[in-house]
Formats: sequence, structure tokens, C-alpha cells
Amino acid sequence: MTSPGPADLVVTRASLDDWSVISGWAGDEGWNPGLSDAPSFFAQDPEGFFMGRIDGQPVSAVSVVTYDADYAFLGFYLVRPDLRGRGHGLTTWKTALAHAGGRTVGLDGVVAQQDNYRKSGFELAHRTVRFIGTVPAAQTPPGVRPAAAADFASIAAYDSACCPADRPRFLERWLTGPGHRTFVRVADGHLTGYAVVRPALDRPRVGPLFADTAEDARALLLALAADAPGGEVAIDIPESNAPGVALAEEFGLTPSFETARMYTGPVRPFSAERVYGVTTLELG
Repeated sequence: MTSPGPADLVVTRASLDDWSVISGWAGDEGWNPGLSDAPSFFAQDPEGFFMGRIDGQPVSAVSVVTYDADYAFLGFYLVRPDLRGRGHGLTTWKTALAHAGGRTVGLDGVVAQQDNYRKSGFELAHRTVRFIGTVPAAQTPPGVRPAAAADFASIAAYDSACCPADRPRFLERWLTGPGHRTFVRVADGHLTGYAVVRPALDRPRVGPLFADTAEDARALLLALAADAPGGEVAIDIPESNAPGVALAEEFGLTPSFETARMYTGPVRPFSAERVYGVTTLELG
């Protein structure tokens, strides 16, 4: 797919190798990208990543990753700072969004872009706040342990209940990516939550943190922080999950920035009350 744009901008699908440039831009924006995210992202939909170039040089990017026949997620909407305001982003956006077809599209939008997203048909579902800081050291709570290969089916089923779409291809990479650490909490032989911490540019990022109760989430976050250097983490918590926000405040984590989860249409029902930390702002 190619699309000519202003000033000879050409938008094409991006490769995994291209994405190191985009991750660098995301780091410059203060988004704290994970150090090994790209293989997991591309595993879900290798056709869903787009880059705009002028004379072969990267100028803009956006991803529109499809999950199933009904749902896609938009992220990495970026334009090189020295070339903003010239229409390159909008051309890249329109080219990439066509990949979603008739699917409902979700995104986590930064404040500066939310009005533009509304004009494109996105409606607010909830605000999400990134909290950062150091979780106090503590013993690993009962029932929490590192995930094993035998847990994958249970984790995938639990994840399905907490998301607008199933994502087994993504999960297979995400749970075991380089530096990724996955923990589960089990009670009476049943999974009551799972969480992942991964290395990132500025500080380790937690995501997802899915749990039945605030106590399950607390136990998992303590285990993740114990596995992170110095216990320092970043976690994106839906503001609509009041117990999740209270947990961050209990541990003395501080708000860093906010985004808005927005959708172009309906999504399948899921257990939003179990989402104490979103998986990743880039892919939902």
C-alpha cells in the first residue's frame, strides 16, 4: 500500500526494522517505550504499521493493529518535530486507518490530540493516568508466583475477559519477551489475576495488571516491583477504576501524564473493573 501526500510524502507499510526509528521518536516524546515491544506488536498484525517518507527519509508514523473482524487499535501517531503542521500526519493517518476496514477502532489519545480525534469520530470511554514511582519493598504475598508455560491457557482466557478482543498471538510473545516478567495469582486452583513488567527506556513499565480484586492487584504489583530494579515502575491506570487509583496513591506513586481511551463505535463487553493497569497505550 502506498499513498502520495503533501510535498511528495509517500506512506507505505513499515517493517519491524523500521520501527526502531519510531520507538526513538516515542522516547523523545516522553512515552517511555518498552525496549523489546516491537516483536510482540508485529506478531499481532504485521500489516498494521505505517510510515511516511520524503525522499526515503522517515517523516511520520501510525499503527492500526487489527485483532479480529470487529476491533482494531490505533497508536504511534507521530510526526517528526521539524516537519509538523504540514499535513504529513493526517495523510499517514488516513492511509493507515483504511486498514481497519469497518472495525471499531480504539486509541489512547494524548490531551493535545483529543479534540482532533473527536472530529474523526472517536468518543471518550475513560481517562487513563500514568503513575510513576517506587513501590515499597515487601515479601511476595501468598498465592503469587512467576507464570509457567502451563499457565498460558488460563492467562489467555483471563485476558480475553478483560479486553475488547482476544489476542493470543500478541500474548504468546508478550508474556515471554526479552526482559518481560509475568506473574500470576492463584487461589484454590483458580487464576485471580496476572501481570507483566518489562524493561523500558526510562523505568520498567507494568502492563497489563488484571485482577479480580484490589487485594489481588496489590499482591501482583508488589511482586512485580520486587522484580524491578529498585522497585521503580510506571503503570497506566484507568481513572474509572477507583480502587486501582487508590492503590497507586497508597504506594505513593505520582501522576505523570494522562491519555483518553476513545472508540469509534461499540466494543464487546469486558470486565473493565478488573483492569488495574492497561497493557500498553500503544496497542491497548
